[in-house]
Amino acid sequence: MVFKFSAYHVFVVGLLAFLQFTVVLDFMILSPLGVLVMKELQISTQQFGFVVSAYAFSAGVSGILAAGFADRFDRKKMLLFFYIGFVVATFLCGIANSYFFLFVARILTGVFAGVISSISFAIVADLFPLQVRGRVMGFIMTAFAASQVFGLPIGIFISNLWGWQSPFLMIAGISGTVGFVIVFFLKPLTTHLDNKTERHAFLHLVKTLTEPKYFPAYIATTLLATGGFMLMPFGSAFSVHNLGVKLEDLPLVYMVTGIVSILGGPLMGRLSDWIGKYKMFVVASLFAAVVIIYYTKMEITPLPTVIFINSILFVFVAARMISANALTSAVPDLHDRGAFMAISSSVQQISGGIAATVAGLIVVQTSSGYMERYDILGYVVALAILITVILMYNVNRIAMSKHPK
Repeated sequence: MVFKFSAYHVFVVGLLAFLQFTVVLDFMILSPLGVLVMKELQISTQQFGFVVSAYAFSAGVSGILAAGFADRFDRKKMLLFFYIGFVVATFLCGIANSYFFLFVARILTGVFAGVISSISFAIVADLFPLQVRGRVMGFIMTAFAASQVFGLPIGIFISNLWGWQSPFLMIAGISGTVGFVIVFFLKPLTTHLDNKTERHAFLHLVKTLTEPKYFPAYIATTLLATGGFMLMPFGSAFSVHNLGVKLEDLPLVYMVTGIVSILGGPLMGRLSDWIGKYKMFVVASLFAAVVIIYYTKMEITPLPTVIFINSILFVFVAARMISANALTSAVPDLHDRGAFMAISSSVQQISGGIAATVAGLIVVQTSSGYMERYDILGYVVALAILITVILMYNVNRIAMSKHPK
């Protein structure tokens, strides 16, 4: 049976995509601003890695704490609560004037932002059957690309005019308008509220966390985001000091890469629905591993080549995340879906936080700015990608058993 998208379905997908845009931009903006932040706050690569990790760890902890309540309330109310907190925390990042202030502000941002994605993916699983989730996830995850095309260049531009804090104030302002749209136009989502849901929040958390059939998805999710958390925090510094990209050319790199990703994301989503989500994940993972190893070993490189390599890498990474999220969304039972998504998001954030901390310890920035041992990160990330391919096999088996063709 072919699923038909109504006008409301299209609205929800668009809303969730724009919501993801603001959350992703808030996380990603710190990477291209890394050069400025480390210079103005006079912090080391290790300290900057701690700032990135603080966001990830707090997001992970909050997701675990929220998991017990995730299936006990209307998903609209849950989304609105955490999104308001996200807006306030982002504003605090915009007025941070010291390393400690920024560190604390990023912890608060992670507390609220870490739960938003899991609620969004639970909404997708509630409203859309597995047969079309690839294209839905593909469209929503163009938020990553859109943040590069529209958000990062503008963020970098205004940071050069008014300081590195200004992009966070911009994000807080934009996010506030999205909150009003959620209040007035998103319908309540309560289909998951049935008698099968454990009434006690802590027991529901423990039950979902210890359910044996969910273990393969949790384990696979642990390594899924390793690459982003390891490579992205130092991506701008690597581009400037190792690849020879001028600081003023960074917006162009992010913009072109983002445009390619915007076009490639929905295409990869449709392709994953057509050829199979696990097959798409395997192919994208293998290509991504090869490109990452090549990219992290590059030296001074012409700008067009840097843009090309970045573009194809982001397309493959997007294809991995789209197919993986579509598969894992099919694993939990309806009454566990919110808790499962929250736990999965937390596991991903915590493991990502560990990865960012490890990356900060591996990479060393010399007095000239050159990033040493970045190629080692490439090998570590590629190995994590290949291990994840093996782990996702069991996830695919469980998903297909619950949703046979």
